[in-house]
Amino acid sequence: MTYFLTADGGTESLRARVYDLSGNCIASHAEPYETKFSPGARAEQNPEDWWANFVTASRAAIAAAGIDPAAIEAIAYATTSCTVVALDEAGQALRPALIWMDVRAHAETDAMLTTGDPALMLNGAGEGPVSAEWMLPKALWLKRNEPEVFDRAFRICEYQDFLTYRLTGRWAASLDNAGLRWHYRADHGGWPVTLAESLGLGALLDKWPPEVLAPGEVIGTLTAAAADALGLPQSVRVVQGGADALIGMIGLGVAQPGQLALITGSSHLQFGVTEAPLSAPGVWGAYADIVYPGRWIVEGGQTSTGSIINWLGRLTGGLDFDELNAKAAALEPGSDGLLVQDHFQGNRTPYTDPLSRGAILGLTLAHEKHHIFRAIMEGIGFGTRAILDAFGRAGYTSTEMTVGGGAAASDLWMQIHADTSGLPVRIPASADAPSTGSAVLAGFGAGHFATIDEGIAAMVRPGRSVEPIPANVARYEEIYARHREIYTAARGILG
Repeated sequence: MTYFLTADGGTESLRARVYDLSGNCIASHAEPYETKFSPGARAEQNPEDWWANFVTASRAAIAAAGIDPAAIEAIAYATTSCTVVALDEAGQALRPALIWMDVRAHAETDAMLTTGDPALMLNGAGEGPVSAEWMLPKALWLKRNEPEVFDRAFRICEYQDFLTYRLTGRWAASLDNAGLRWHYRADHGGWPVTLAESLGLGALLDKWPPEVLAPGEVIGTLTAAAADALGLPQSVRVVQGGADALIGMIGLGVAQPGQLALITGSSHLQFGVTEAPLSAPGVWGAYADIVYPGRWIVEGGQTSTGSIINWLGRLTGGLDFDELNAKAAALEPGSDGLLVQDHFQGNRTPYTDPLSRGAILGLTLAHEKHHIFRAIMEGIGFGTRAILDAFGRAGYTSTEMTVGGGAAASDLWMQIHADTSGLPVRIPASADAPSTGSAVLAGFGAGHFATIDEGIAAMVRPGRSVEPIPANVARYEEIYARHREIYTAARGILG
């Protein structure tokens, strides 16, 4: 029997899974790690936690699978993207990592936009704004505010690259991450040399990994130390993965032009596949070859979605999801007059405004927790709708939306997404899209499939569908017209 080990390094935990060649998840195990939040929209993690959890979760998943570790042929992993780490020559972190939702570098985004560099076409057709989440703003923040760390750093890279080095001893960046968040343009010469130099970041070019490998390429095999830590043979292949959401596209089977993926978790990400480049205000991309050779990806995203549900739980002492879902499902669309703006950690798209903030409007003494719970889901649904509208203005449309991640387990949330977008929602048999996508890449890298598309056909299976309810679609159209006014009004008040 052939098995693959995958890891999904998310915002709150790392989950290891074991898959067979048919795409069945045999076993899984998650290990949580800490994120430290501080004023200024800062969010940091300790990279050593990533490695410790990778080892612990992998061993536990393999043990739970009840298989001979020697049957593991390949490893592939997906991680949060633009989670930036500064490392010394031995691969040790010089400071905590600035994770993806850390947007302290908003001033640096202004500096980037003023350069007018062609690489900024990835940011709303060059009209910006640039997101403070991305690699270059964070690297510039380090150079400006912690120059000793920047100067000492042998590598400034990502979560993905940190694991790659620990596993193989090889410094290699993922084309997926580099094309998505580093302004690397595979169809325009690669690294953003003129942009980096105009920002005084010429030294950064030498601090990035010297190689860029596409998802599915074999990076190497395990070092002796990694094999010993994991209890695996050194012959196990390590296959390039990438950003969790993009690898999730593979796990959802979203591969052909016109298909649309919604990846859910702590954040929401929307990705469409195109057969030609497409750039427009309010849309990120298009990114060439970052998942599938010869295809482009357009992107939208919401910074805080599932994390707002977690926030509500922390604020109220916990959530009984069965009770809340039942009560919330009994409400009419609109949650008895409540409107929520989901910008609790800023806005990624279509506004790309790290200083925007969340809002709850229309509260009365009659509202209860389940009203707020449903209104949060509706507000997130409207945020997705705003992104799909931006896609439409750019010329990209789809006839359905394929969803993976934590929110896919909620029938109510999926119905709200179908009703607020007006699109049918498809949920594959396995909603653990980044892990399933990693398993496809592992199978491809191990030589079992000639293409990633062939791997999708073999390992990704359809599941259930949720159709929009026409009466709800009409009601949400009315509410959405009012919801669109919140951003401008709140921004004017909050400054």
